[in-house]
Amino acid sequence: MRPLILALTLALAVPAIALPASATGPEHGPEHGHHRVDDLRDLARKLHISIGSAVDVAALRAEPDYQARLNREFDHITAENAMKWESVEPERGVYAWEDADEVVRNARRHGQQVRGHTLVWHNQLPAWLTGGVEDGTIDATELRKILRDHVTTQVRRYKGKIRAWDVVNEALNEDGTMRQSIWLTHLGPGYIADAFRWARRADPRAKLYLNDYNVEWNAPKIEGTLNLIKELRAQRVPIDGMGFQGHLGIQYDYPGDWANVMRRFADLGLEIAVTELDVRMVLPVTPEKLATQAEYYGRALSDCLSVRACREFTVWGFTDRHSWVPGWFDGEGSACLLDENLAPKPAYDTLLTTRRVSGP
Repeated sequence: MRPLILALTLALAVPAIALPASATGPEHGPEHGHHRVDDLRDLARKLHISIGSAVDVAALRAEPDYQARLNREFDHITAENAMKWESVEPERGVYAWEDADEVVRNARRHGQQVRGHTLVWHNQLPAWLTGGVEDGTIDATELRKILRDHVTTQVRRYKGKIRAWDVVNEALNEDGTMRQSIWLTHLGPGYIADAFRWARRADPRAKLYLNDYNVEWNAPKIEGTLNLIKELRAQRVPIDGMGFQGHLGIQYDYPGDWANVMRRFADLGLEIAVTELDVRMVLPVTPEKLATQAEYYGRALSDCLSVRACREFTVWGFTDRHSWVPGWFDGEGSACLLDENLAPKPAYDTLLTTRRVSGP
């Protein structure tokens, strides 16, 4: 979702991905028991993890090949934009649920779980909200009521249909301090605890997540996020999970300590998810770049599988036909598992060969 600064080493080989069974359970994999893995949904069953994708709702409606591939490959989906505030309440008190409803309806028809994205964020807010705060017609008291009503209304609408919500998205700066958003500026840091409590009351069974980028590798942000979660837990705030967005680029090093970072959050009693993975490259595409991209995708899945608490591995769109990357990163692209024609790249094949093997 947000531009990242990562660092990656170029690696031309695509190694088979393996991790110790001692960390994650018995051996599974595409050839385990001589059963072939046919697609990512099949892989998810064998590895006992959810594998998901963000969904472009316009493509879901208009492109039969996109819809068919999405529903064949993935057992977990996230609305890329359809559940963001500017989409669901473009005018105050006037709701537009059609797109979000379509994502949920399609998921239920095809046995997919849903991640709700996102309830509280500093971006993609409706103009009536930001304008009202800016011109003073919405004061702090009213703003808090508006936020409470938004969280409660949206979570209640999909009660029992959403596995997990990204309740608060991108709350911290890169140096680990709180982001000076509209929410922090006018409501103070307590807005985060409030949002989680409102969401829990609206749907007691949904998993409630904090979600952010660069937490895969950025030490100050990692420490700031861990400290925030410890503070929330001390206040008995119902936070269940930590989402790692995982927007990577092959011109930077792979975040080699990512699995250990996941474990630090898991040690706080949190569920872990990779929520928005993509691996972009500087264009043009070359076989060497595709090989490096494949390695990164494989390492990310292996890191997730090596942590017992990591339950979900979601890519931020599965085809370059509808990738957000070219619009944000000039001269970069080809970030997804499939190309514009839905042809699999080496990264897709690498995920299918990811396995768990006996280790020391």
